Order: sequence, then structure tokens, then C-alpha cells
Amino acid sequence: MSWDCGLKYMFSASPALQPGSMCILHDKEDLSRLEMVQRLAKDGCRFLQNHSKGPERTSEPQSDEAVRVCLRERGRDVLVLQRISPEQPTLSASARGGGREEARNRRFVVVSGTPEKILEHLLNDLTLEEDQGTSQGKESDTLLDDFLLTYPVFMSTSDLCQALLGHYCTKRHRGKEDRKEAVERKQKVLHLVSQWMALCRDFLRDDEHVKLFMKTLYRYVLDDLYEHPSLEKDVRELQRLYQLHRTHTVDNYSPQRKSKALFHQSSLKENRLQSRGTQRENKEVLCHVYITMDSFLSMRAHGGVVAQELLQAVAERMDVPLGELVLVAVTYNGGRLLLQPQDRVFSDSLRPVGRLHVCRKDLGEVLNPFTDNSELQQRTARMLSLNTWDVAVALTNFDWTIFASIHEQELVYFTFSRHSSSSHTVALELLLQRCNEVQLWVMTEVLLCPTLCKRVQLIKKFIKIAAHCKAQRNLNCFFAIIMGLTTAAVSRLSQTWEKMPGKFKKLFTELETVTDPSLNHKAYRDSFKKMKAPKIPFPPLLLKDITFIHEGNKTFHDNLVNFEKLHMIAETVRLIRQCQKDPMGNGITQKSSAEVRAYIDDLHIIDNQQTLFELSHRLEPRA
Repeated sequence: MSWDCGLKYMFSASPALQPGSMCILHDKEDLSRLEMVQRLAKDGCRFLQNHSKGPERTSEPQSDEAVRVCLRERGRDVLVLQRISPEQPTLSASARGGGREEARNRRFVVVSGTPEKILEHLLNDLTLEEDQGTSQGKESDTLLDDFLLTYPVFMSTSDLCQALLGHYCTKRHRGKEDRKEAVERKQKVLHLVSQWMALCRDFLRDDEHVKLFMKTLYRYVLDDLYEHPSLEKDVRELQRLYQLHRTHTVDNYSPQRKSKALFHQSSLKENRLQSRGTQRENKEVLCHVYITMDSFLSMRAHGGVVAQELLQAVAERMDVPLGELVLVAVTYNGGRLLLQPQDRVFSDSLRPVGRLHVCRKDLGEVLNPFTDNSELQQRTARMLSLNTWDVAVALTNFDWTIFASIHEQELVYFTFSRHSSSSHTVALELLLQRCNEVQLWVMTEVLLCPTLCKRVQLIKKFIKIAAHCKAQRNLNCFFAIIMGLTTAAVSRLSQTWEKMPGKFKKLFTELETVTDPSLNHKAYRDSFKKMKAPKIPFPPLLLKDITFIHEGNKTFHDNLVNFEKLHMIAETVRLIRQCQKDPMGNGITQKSSAEVRAYIDDLHIIDNQQTLFELSHRLEPRA
């Protein structure tokens, strides 16, 4: 049996069982003591028995995990905690005293609660520097990381800013609080804010609520500096993180200059951060420029790219004079927009203004793309001339540039779709887009190769490139190439596959086994787990895991945030951080050939499945 205690407010155990205090149930026998039950009942507590029975549980002592504490306010549940079994105490922790160690052994994790109460428990449970490295510190850090990664699911950034200011300021008037407790409370809020800004700074850079919050909090800390000199370190940390500066140093806040009017003599100003437009222009994007109705060039560009730059790149790749080309955008409602040379191609949210087409000026209609070009005839010979390792290096370098810029929170935003029209998931969407493009590129190259012997050579080359990508720990391109070779339009080319040498067939079978989806992609997971970081995972599978957690568990239970679900999601998205780390200096990027890099950066792709099947049947007609 497990028991839930409904309490008004929780803090350290009190043997006197004062009203509103927390009663820790040390042993199962405690529950049978009538005196304890009566005293708890007088204090307004309630016991809820869990009636789920198991044939083996009744004969065994109940574990700590079965004890849950329910906090109630005004007749409704606001926080549910579950007791955890701590790790063995360290020697240093044991030396701090039995009472404190006993408190450590009675710790709880959040199961569900209101956003405000979850934040309150997080701050109460937060450990400062002296407890870092202990089991309590690790659990506290995990809870903090879970909260910061997933808070957009249940509260806005504005609400979080207001709540943090409330915890820093308003509590100073609640009850009796000695100086040490006040400083510790303030330091915990500042520690949480520092971790939040360090983790989510790219997302918060342009948020007006955060800008106002940072300046307001900075003023509050400066006001408290005379009364609490130990906050000096936190002031310097704020200056470092938020790049806030003032003309007077911290040392100028001496007891002789404690007047609040002194603050107004200080000037707060931010360093010259890049403007919002400049940050957008520096971000890389993949731009699709259609040269026929069903094929496009995937071009690597910056967010502020203009039409003239794209036309120049297309003209060089397609070997067509620049003066003969124009760029047309087909808008999503079917309209056609002729882009002028200096017109921007991407909006503020890094979304293209429409489907981009390159057309000839001398044709009667604007949207009449050219189809006759020498590039289509020479592409097979060019691809066969490239070194397979160099191609794999260029693909890996391209993917790593995107993957290294992905933030764990992008997966949360992508899954819950809270900001579907914003730029919060640009890098993640870019990597997913790249995976699809590489798969289509493999199909395009094979199906545009007219002769059988060269087609065999081309498939052999792609098998070697896939093996090299796996060796370079790039599972994104590895999956994309294998999936491109196993699509119906390519795999049906029986005459081509029959001509494949035996060792390449064996190698392809081994590589294909890694992509086997059986047993929840066990082969891939085992192989990826053995790879050292840094490494690039297969993002669709990562999103599948998060979606499985999201769809299989409710986000809210009785208007309480299901924090157990959010913890599972946070554990999954932390894989991104682990893959991006390079603790041993095992860099994933390498030098690549300029010729290969130029080819890989601008892939020519057919994205029409019907066209690809028609090409396949043209190469090997159905018997």
C-alpha cells in the first residue's frame, strides 16, 4: 500500500507536528500508530490509500518510492511529490552532521503540480556551490535542467520572469527570515536565472520581456548589495552573462553611500549586441531554387540572401549567362512575384517568400523554366570522378554545421508546436530537410544515369560513401543514403543490382541491417551507443521517441502539470547535448576538397516521386 499526505506547506520534519508542517513517515509501522493518525487528522491532513494490490507486495516491506506527498491549497491539489531513495552518502556529506544527513535521506521529486508550485519547490530544493557534486546536488541539477528545457510547455517566458522577480523580492516581507536565509533565497533565484540564460540565451536574446526582466533584476540586486555584501559575486555574474555595465563599480556601494538615490547616478547600458536583422542574416539556410517544374538546386545561403546572389550561384552551376535569368517566387496562394535583384528571399522568420523558380528572360511566359542544359548530361561523369571519402567528409561537415547549432529546446518546441510560425526550430528543420534532400539526391543521381555499367559504378560509390559516413559518426547522411538506395524506384532496378559485385552486396546488407526498424531500431541504437562523441544522430528517430512519450502521456492531470512526462522528454532531448560534446577532442569535421565541397553545397535534386518512378521504368521497363 502507498499513502499520500495532503499538507498545507512543506519544510523540514518537525517532531512536534505543528499545524502546516511536514510529517515524514519513517517506517511502515508508523502508519499503524493511532496516536499519529489522530494528531495528523487534527492538523487537517488526509490519508489516501492506494488500493492497487499485488500478490507479492503484501508480504514485503514497502519501499520509499511508494510514499507520495500531496500539497493542497484552498481545497485543491497544487503539488504532488514522490519520495526517492538517495545514493549512499559520501564521506564529506556524512561529516556534516547526522541531522543534515537525515534530511538528505528524506528528499522528494516532483510528480505533478501547478507551474508556480513546481518553481517554488525547485528553488527550495536548489543547491548552491557547497552542495555541488553530492547526490542531492546532482538531483537538484537534473530537476533544474528538466524545468528549464520544458518550461515553455506550461508557462510563458513572461510568466516565468514575473514569478522569479516575485520569489526574489516579495518574500522579504513574509514572516520572519534571518539574513542568512534571505541571502540564500536570493542566491538561489540568481543561480536559476544564470543557468536559464546560459542554457536558453539564443532563444531569449530578442525577447522584450527578458530584456526588461534582466534590467529590473539587476537593479534589485544592486539595491540589496549594501545589506547583503555576499551578493557581490552574483552582481559580477549578472554583468558577465547579460553584458550589463554601469559607470560605478561594485566597490562604490559602500555603507557611506547606501542611499537608493545612488543607483540613479549609475548608468545601465547593454553592450552593442548584434541587431535582430544582423543575427537573422548570419544564420544559414537551405534554399530550394527550382530549375524545372520537378527538380531544384538545394543551395546553402545566409538568411539575408538577395535574389541577385541566388541567380549568380545558379548561373555558375548551370553554366548559363547571368543576364538571361530571372528569379520568380510562386506564393502559397498561387500568385507569381518577379523578384528584383536586391529583393530579400527570406522573411524575418527565415521562411522563403514562396517557391522559387529560375527562368529565362527571353521566353514569352515568366514561368517557363529551361530544361536543356549541359549539366544534366555531365552529372554522372562528375559524380564518378569524386573521391568517396572526400564526399563523405563534405556531407559530414555540412551536417555538423547544422547539428552543432541545434538547441535541445528546439525538439520541445517542435513536438508541442507552441511556436509553429517562429524561428525557434530553424536548425532542427534544416537538418531534417537535409536528410530528405540527400535521400532524393541519391535517387536522382542513380535514376539519371543512362547506362547500366555506370549505374552499377554509381551505386557502388554510394555504398562506400554510406560506409564512410558511418565511420565518421554521421548517422544522418548514413541513413539518408541507405534509404535512397532502398526506395522502390531504385531497388526495383534488378538488372543493375544483379551486376553488383558480391563484396558490395555483402557490405550493403551489413549497412542496411543498421537501419532495420525491428525491435524499436535496436541495431541502430546499439551501434550509435558505441560511437564516441561528437556524433550526429538520425533526427527523425529522436523525434519519434519524443512523440511517443508525448502522445502516450497526458501533459496535464487534473489541471496539474505532469512533470514526470516532462522529465522523460528532457532526458531524451539531452541526447543532443551529449552528442555535441567533445570532451576528448575527437573533432568530427575534417578538411575537404574545395571542388567536392562546392558540389555538395549545391545539390541538384528531383523531388517529384512520379517523375522518379518514370525515370526508373524508362531505365528498366516492367517485364
